[in-house]
Amino acid sequence: MFKSKWLRAILVLFVLLTLVAGCSSAPKQETNSEQGQQGSGSAQKTITLNIATATTGGVYYPLGGAFAQVWNKYVPGVKASAQATAGTPQNVELMRNKQAEIALGQNGVSYYAYKGLQQFQGKPYTDLRAMTALYSNVMHIVARKGSGIKSVADLKGKRFIPGPVASATEINSREILSVYGLNYMKDQGEVNVKADFVDYNAAADQLKNGQADAYLIAGGLPTAAVLDTCASADVEIISLEPEKIREITEKFPWYFEFVIPAGTYKGQDKDVHTVAVSNLLLCRADLPEDLVYDLTKALFEHHDELVAAHKAAQEMTLENALNGMTIPLHPGAAKYLKEQGLNVDIEVK
Repeated sequence: MFKSKWLRAILVLFVLLTLVAGCSSAPKQETNSEQGQQGSGSAQKTITLNIATATTGGVYYPLGGAFAQVWNKYVPGVKASAQATAGTPQNVELMRNKQAEIALGQNGVSYYAYKGLQQFQGKPYTDLRAMTALYSNVMHIVARKGSGIKSVADLKGKRFIPGPVASATEINSREILSVYGLNYMKDQGEVNVKADFVDYNAAADQLKNGQADAYLIAGGLPTAAVLDTCASADVEIISLEPEKIREITEKFPWYFEFVIPAGTYKGQDKDVHTVAVSNLLLCRADLPEDLVYDLTKALFEHHDELVAAHKAAQEMTLENALNGMTIPLHPGAAKYLKEQGLNVDIEVK
């Protein structure tokens, strides 16, 4: 009898201790849940973001990697990574096919894609959205000294690298050469320039090895492939004539005049007058508003870490956030930028 009473008492005590322990663990679970709710809406589950960039010899790829690092560090629940691609046109298709969520792209090509023009004829991508402007994509036209090239006009009959096939850079080459009456596309009239379609790193190698006379590379200051060329070969960065700059900016209004300051590259002892376009940070329209808000906010709040990754990010300021905007803003980005005092009412014509 005595043993039975003690056994019942021990069982009751065990049950009470179990209940107390269970109650003490509940607030911890609630706290974790509350912390997730107080942060980004994306913190409730892991969201994988594929960032489409461009070739590794340009600025898009390292900058896209810096974006991924900032987001992984400061936006709970996000797992982002940068992917090397052929550039803006491919990036558009990756997003259209839901193989990328975020991309870097030129504003002119983004406009073509949104409207269904040029290479996107009949295939408008109306779900393309922008988060912010990034930096100026500068047209570097680099020629071997001794090749006789002092102007774009001198590319006639020469070996020229316009960029990878159907890339944004190749489109830039087509547009700029067109105002000089030059063409390397067999389906667009008389061919008077010999073109070799390779990426930035291969372009640098071919110019250094004498396999090409000139190339056009679009990128921020400084661009890795141009740094490599200027450091390893006897080359010259070609200026555009003032009247041609006016003609380019009138015919293709997303271009603007740009000066590459003397000393930007080895052997460059004078300012180079050229044109540039604005780069945009692109995303899909179906991304959640709160997610895009948090992503946009993180980039501006940790701007110093982006600049440390690449100098081109110095232009990524709130004052420049809407420069060259040619497509609609994503609502999440618009919300953040409006909170910072920007007029986000953008009309795309």
